[in-house]
Amino acid sequence: MSAALDEFCGSVFWNASYLNRSDADLPVCFQQTVLVWIPLVFLWILGPWQILPMCKSRDKKSSVTKLYIIKQVLTTLLMLTAVAELVLTVVEGAEQDPLPAVQYTNPSLYIATWLLVLLIHDARRFCLRRDSGILFCFWTLSLLCGVLTFQSLLRRALQVGFGRKLSASPLSSLVHTIDPSNPEVTASFLSSITFEWYSSMVFKGYRKPLEIEDVWELKAKDKTQSIYAVFEKNMKTAVRKAQAELEKRKRKKRRREGDLDHVNNISKAQSQDILVLQPKKKKGDKGDSGSQKDYPRGWLIKTLCKTFWQNLLLSVLFKVVHDVIVFVSPQLLKLLIAFVSDEESFTWQGYMYAILLFLSALIQSLCLQQYFSLCFQLGIQVRASLIAAIYKKSLTMSGATRKESTVGETVNLMSADAQRFMDMANFVHQLWSSPLQIILSIVFLWGELGPSVLAGLAVMVLLIPINAFLVAKSKTIQVRNMKNKDERMKIMSEILNGIKILKLFAWEPSFEKRVNEIRARELKNLLNFSYLQSVSVFVFTCAPFLVSLASFAVYVLVDENNILDAEKAFTAISLFNVLRFPMAMLPMVLSSLVQTNVSTVRLERYLGGEDLDTSAIHHSPIEGSAVRFSEATFAWEQDGDAAIRDVNLDITPGSLVAVVGAVGSGKSSLVSAMLGEMEHIKGHINIQGSLAYVPQQAWIQNATLKDNILFGSELDETRYQQVIKACALLPDLELLPAGDQTEIGEKGINLSGGQKQRVSLARAVYSNADIYVLDDPLSAVDAHVGKYLFKHVLGPKGLLKNKTRILVTHSISFLPQVDNIVVMVAGAVTEQGSYGTLLANRGAFAQFLNLYGRQEKDASEKNTTGTGNKMGLCVCLGDMKNLALSGSDANGGSHEPYPAYGNLQHKNFLKTSTNSWKKAQKEPLKNVKGQKLIEKEAVETGKVKFSMYLRYLRAVGLWYSFWVAMGYVGQYVAFVGTNLWLSAWTDDAQRYLNETYPLEQRDLRIGVFGALGVSQALFLLFATILSAYGATRASRVMHQQLLSNILRVPMSFYDTTPTGRIVNRFAKDIFTIDETIPMSFRSWLSCLMGIISTLLMITLATPFFALIIIPLGIFYYFVLRFYVSTSRQLRRLDSVTRSPIYSHFGETVSGLSVIRAYGHQARFLKQNEITMDINQKSVYSWIISNRWLAIRLEFVGSLVVFFSALLAVISKGTLEGGIVGLSVSSALNVTQTLNWLVRTSSELETNIVAVERVHEYTKVKNEAPWVTEKRPPRGWPSKGEIRFVDYKVRYRPELELVLQGITCNIGSTEKVGVVGRTGAGKSSLTNCLFRVLEAAGGMILIDEVDITTIGLHDLRRNLTIIPQDPVLFTGTLRMNLDPFDQYTDEEVWKALELAHLKTFVQDLPGRLLYVVSEGGENLSVGQRQLVCLARALLRKAKILILDEATAAVDLETDHLIQTTIRSEFADCTVLTIAHRLHTIMDSDRVMVLQAGRIVEFDSPEELLRKPGVFSMMAKDAGITNTETTTL
Repeated sequence: MSAALDEFCGSVFWNASYLNRSDADLPVCFQQTVLVWIPLVFLWILGPWQILPMCKSRDKKSSVTKLYIIKQVLTTLLMLTAVAELVLTVVEGAEQDPLPAVQYTNPSLYIATWLLVLLIHDARRFCLRRDSGILFCFWTLSLLCGVLTFQSLLRRALQVGFGRKLSASPLSSLVHTIDPSNPEVTASFLSSITFEWYSSMVFKGYRKPLEIEDVWELKAKDKTQSIYAVFEKNMKTAVRKAQAELEKRKRKKRRREGDLDHVNNISKAQSQDILVLQPKKKKGDKGDSGSQKDYPRGWLIKTLCKTFWQNLLLSVLFKVVHDVIVFVSPQLLKLLIAFVSDEESFTWQGYMYAILLFLSALIQSLCLQQYFSLCFQLGIQVRASLIAAIYKKSLTMSGATRKESTVGETVNLMSADAQRFMDMANFVHQLWSSPLQIILSIVFLWGELGPSVLAGLAVMVLLIPINAFLVAKSKTIQVRNMKNKDERMKIMSEILNGIKILKLFAWEPSFEKRVNEIRARELKNLLNFSYLQSVSVFVFTCAPFLVSLASFAVYVLVDENNILDAEKAFTAISLFNVLRFPMAMLPMVLSSLVQTNVSTVRLERYLGGEDLDTSAIHHSPIEGSAVRFSEATFAWEQDGDAAIRDVNLDITPGSLVAVVGAVGSGKSSLVSAMLGEMEHIKGHINIQGSLAYVPQQAWIQNATLKDNILFGSELDETRYQQVIKACALLPDLELLPAGDQTEIGEKGINLSGGQKQRVSLARAVYSNADIYVLDDPLSAVDAHVGKYLFKHVLGPKGLLKNKTRILVTHSISFLPQVDNIVVMVAGAVTEQGSYGTLLANRGAFAQFLNLYGRQEKDASEKNTTGTGNKMGLCVCLGDMKNLALSGSDANGGSHEPYPAYGNLQHKNFLKTSTNSWKKAQKEPLKNVKGQKLIEKEAVETGKVKFSMYLRYLRAVGLWYSFWVAMGYVGQYVAFVGTNLWLSAWTDDAQRYLNETYPLEQRDLRIGVFGALGVSQALFLLFATILSAYGATRASRVMHQQLLSNILRVPMSFYDTTPTGRIVNRFAKDIFTIDETIPMSFRSWLSCLMGIISTLLMITLATPFFALIIIPLGIFYYFVLRFYVSTSRQLRRLDSVTRSPIYSHFGETVSGLSVIRAYGHQARFLKQNEITMDINQKSVYSWIISNRWLAIRLEFVGSLVVFFSALLAVISKGTLEGGIVGLSVSSALNVTQTLNWLVRTSSELETNIVAVERVHEYTKVKNEAPWVTEKRPPRGWPSKGEIRFVDYKVRYRPELELVLQGITCNIGSTEKVGVVGRTGAGKSSLTNCLFRVLEAAGGMILIDEVDITTIGLHDLRRNLTIIPQDPVLFTGTLRMNLDPFDQYTDEEVWKALELAHLKTFVQDLPGRLLYVVSEGGENLSVGQRQLVCLARALLRKAKILILDEATAAVDLETDHLIQTTIRSEFADCTVLTIAHRLHTIMDSDRVMVLQAGRIVEFDSPEELLRKPGVFSMMAKDAGITNTETTTL
């Protein structure tokens, strides 16, 4: 080979003697062949692929730019030089003897190559990214090879005078310039690998806090939609396979249980169902997972791998290159130490080693950053696809699956479990890379120290079981804690949803105690977990040191001749340092794998759960039938009792059908069955056409009123106006601050119940469906409004007169006008027919009517006996004729024919303007005061205040903090000592060169080395254990402050703050304070100390290095400053854009039946994708900012290595090998530490934001103290007299007065009814009595005690209220009645009996200990209302306030409640906020409110006699005198 090449060049190809001199150079032939061919071969192998876009692209080329022209011109010039060179050679060869072949071949090769380059440049114009990575690498290679040729030419020229052959290569690097304004899509190759394209964002972030609008959009392929599409396709096939496996498992199990005969009896199709849907265990088993039902498993990880295989492969590639290069540095270090120790060596070698060290560090850093970038992208994509999958699943899952997981748990799946996967994806490659690095290290170490390495290895192997034990222990604790966390979050979200009740009943302490008990358990686990962590950190710090100690000790003890010299020791040390990372990562990855495993189980169970089975709902066209039930039998749970049995119904198109029956007779179940929400037992339902559904409890989205009505449909202005008018919403728009542009809070919090119900109805009417399913929509409105709605919307002349309407109702006044009445009893249809037919039949229905309605000819006119009312709202009175005038009405148009509800009623809408609504329509752009209810979540900007760190440290305890820091200082002092001692030890090899090494010297060396190492680990153990204790203490303090403050803030805070936001503080931020901040603090401290100690050691070795530290430090500082401000802001954007994902999800889950009924799943999925993408882009940007930083910092690290090596080379004669080894091996380690320092300090800064956010909610202003110095006398109020003295109140400081100076006396045991139109201030009155609103003037005296002078709890405990919305909490029935356990069981049963619940409760499993599910969902609305009544009976205070609580019940129950209240509260003062005049006709006196003033206050008889507001209302409700009312 060599000979052939010698002939080819006409000179010697290789001669080693060329290098063995101080002015070494490469032979000319080697330069002409190898150095020229390396770049050319590279280009010709990879280049032709770059021309492909020319052949297949249909796109048009991008325009010609200046840059393109310059590139082409330069390449053409290069080609001309090659042509010229060839011509010269040919001419010379013709004149003299033929020249060597190489002089002909090289120019020809170059001509062809430059042609290829011209083509590639042109082909790149078809691509978005104009430059080519392959060309870039080719130029770089040419440059490196060209430099060697160039320097030898220069040296020859300086000796001879200039020759003519200058290499063209150096020019070629100029061709590559960059367009700076390009973001990623068009970024050049160099810009991509260094993330230079991101710089503009970093500068922007430094100049001003970033907003979400500043963040660049995601690339199309990174958007949630495109990622999820692939994921879903793969998921479907995988789940199908998993379900088949599940079937097999179940069959085996059956065979084992010998259940075969049972299966054989069932038809094939059904046996399939039975296999798939194994019977559910009872709720009680939920705790132990062993008994939980089987689910398809093992498919999730496969699906993820299949979806993201490209990303995985690419990152594997980068990681392998990186891992191999990592081992080049120790070998170079070895050569460098040898060079320093060897006097004979040539200087150029030293410089070459220094440059090679620098280059290897650089390439290593580039590969690592690309790898990380890919991993983190994988992480966010996995998270996105999981969240999208969970969201989609929530839209399709069956009732049974839904019962298994509460809303809280599902949100947890989204936040915690998807996040786990994201964290796991970042490190998943460590699973193979760590073992690979460990094996390579061992191989190289064996080369250094021989078999003694086995001693070190033995130590490592011993550490593995210790580790495994620690991991297993931590896992059990983690799982336990997840349970506690779930439980705590569940209670918290309940507390926040029912906060009004807690306040009115003064129950906060009981619930605070419950949360604190769970929290205490959680913190105990957390402390144990932290102790385990400190032990494992201890083991890990010891590991590298113990390994090196064992290896070195064995090495010197085994054989007298083995002397530890610098080369061996420091190469070994730097290899051990390489070992540290994979050894530290492996257990972390394993424990993360364990956690991910827990999450996988949870996700697979959820995503693999059954979907809604709508097979029983058919859509076949049948003449003359809109809805047909055939033998329909449905249950709420698989294998549960049927809720409706054998229903046969045929509903003709365009008819109006009323469904009536007592509470719990299955009316709502009938509706649910139609919507496909129930489990099918037998029979089917046939539905033709689209559905619209109005649920019993209106579901309102957090959007504008208009969006709630349009519900995603196109706006058709005329129809919209028609609908609003028909649904009697015009007067409401008057009251709302911004008309239909008013934002409505979560769960419709700033609308009264009646308004919510009417918005819900308007949504249905606007949707223009074929079939309307109306679940008691008239319940939340009072009589004459119900009449209006019936007439204009539902009835024979209403907007919907040609549609099929199925109306569930408690109201009997409309029955004569319906086409068909279906009477339900205990889940079955007992009779059906028209009003007349049923009366004639003299069945149950006729008796029911005889009892409650007087059948007059015009019953519908007069008899508006109680409209059943779900939400329980106040009656609203007001002549329909007045409606038209309400716009110009002087008192601000408060005639809305509807009620206003509870706490919020007019928080926002009392700021009414007398301008008519139309005007508000014209100028919707100006924000009206009160239009925005929910303020945007505050995003803190700028630097985190130092006081936050202090606050955290104070919570930890300042002494603790001090000693923790001291522990770390001690550790690093010992660390520097260990290294200096080692350096001195290795210099012994020079000192005792040709003598025997003294034994006592050897033992001293080993002993001190060991002692220093152990002390290092002990210091660390001391510090971590202290910090674990301190951190737990801080967690306790902060959670305690947050919780007690949140329970003490006034109601108005909850009205303007979405619960999601408060829950976020308790979930995410408390989690950060518990687990992340302590870790961040520890790693930050140890990084800081590590860097200081390293720089110290380098400076000790080569003092000149101190000069270099300064510019590097400055550069480092600036990069850091730029980066940290951007990164911090991006992290904040991430947490702010994350809340909407969860709150949108929560909203979806609560409105599931509505979304499904309208068939709007796709629209909600789209909405979720948009919300996700906004969050994704901020996370993605944050990831890139980290890479941007890391590349720059690692460059600093590479420079540190380069300079420490360079200085070692320069000061060669003066240094010992030991100290050089110490200096350079420390420098090799510094890159990683520098990187970690920035990472940890920015992470710390990001995480400390949690302290900031929690603190923000601990300083919210509290309501008045619960208990004050002045306690009311015992047994107060004994008489129950209430006196208002010129009482004024407003909702929020910026709003107007709601009660404008009320003065009245209410005597002891007097029964007073309070009536008035919406906005008259009825509900405000109750809020004032309980001091939910504080007075703006005047006072209220109860038994001559001014209520503002006593504590809130003293006040609230002595009043009783039956609230509008029956709110129940998770827990036992008994806990719901008596959370403080103040009453005996007898008293509780007595109260239940009086509330007509005794028989019901006796039949329940567990009786008083029956577990009420989330929000009381396993009781009907009527039953919940009765539970609230029982609560009041149990407290039996002297004053009872009834916030029209008889709404959600049928007439019979209503009657019972009224009777109970009359008899049981006869000796109490009762205030009834009335909704239906009948309820208050037997009061002693009636108070009529109008616009916050009392206009009439007298007995009902008196008021009926004289013309006035009350008599108008009464006339309207069909009441002429007090005797005519049956109720």
